Amino acid sequence: QIQVFESGGGSVQAGGSLRLSCTAPGFTSNGCGMDWYRQYTGKEREWVASITPAGITTHLDSVKGRFTMSEDKAVDTVYLQMTSLKPEDTALYSCWGHDFGSGACSYWGRGTQVTVAS
Repeated sequence: QIQVFESGGGSVQAGGSLRLSCTAPGFTSNGCGMDWYRQYTGKEREWVASITPAGITTHLDSVKGRFTMSEDKAVDTVYLQMTSLKPEDTALYSCWGHDFGSGACSYWGRGTQVTVAS
């Protein structure tokens, strides 16, 4: 596994915004799709958003229209722009990779905490 470096989390009031960043070395050259997940305390991680090697994004229905995933391939970084945050968005957000058979996209990170107060 290759470590990623997530940042951008913090504590905000409901309705606020945050932008998360994840630097995943080599994901562009390896042809990786990238994903954002979140994990609530005591729960298994939940998928939030994905971007394909072609730059096509998908988002969890409950965040669609509020969260936007994007990438900067020049610096091997993906982002999650979060607006209109709700208390139920409070979680540890982490960045993961997936591939299409190469096995070259096994990334891990400690995540970045997002806390939204009511």
